[in-house]
Amino acid sequence: MTTWASVDEIRVDLVGVLGRFRGGGWAFSFGDGGPEAVMLTYDEFEDLGGEGKFSVPDEVVELGVLGRELPRLMEGVRAGTGAPVVWGEDGEPEAVVMSAAQYRELRGDVQPPAGVVDDPTVRRYATEPLPDSKPLDLDEWAANDPFTRELLDEIRAEERAEGDDR
Repeated sequence: MTTWASVDEIRVDLVGVLGRFRGGGWAFSFGDGGPEAVMLTYDEFEDLGGEGKFSVPDEVVELGVLGRELPRLMEGVRAGTGAPVVWGEDGEPEAVVMSAAQYRELRGDVQPPAGVVDDPTVRRYATEPLPDSKPLDLDEWAANDPFTRELLDEIRAEERAEGDDR
């Protein structure tokens, strides 16, 4: 069974969360009743267009304030209300806390069926080919782009020259 960090565990270790993100850590879920909320880096939030998808205040919430307010924020998460919260140190946006549903929306994922406990930070995608899938044809791909066509021709010429040298 998968376990998630509780709200209190996250609340008292926000410095550790920032350290994890600064070291290259990925988004993670947490909550008292399963994956209720997600912590992610501000860079990921920005890269996925979060500022355009959600209304977020201009101010960055400081660590101490988030530590005190996280239990109240989680009430809104559980009720399905509230906006993502941008937080960090010294006014620098470093991380975001949002509901699991908001994180799915940010990534463009579909919501799980009702009653299914699903951690949105764990990506599960079907990998089998679609019925109309076909192998990639480089010539077809490059046909409508002169620059790509030129690069492909150069690569093939180099490969032929290397073959002649052997």
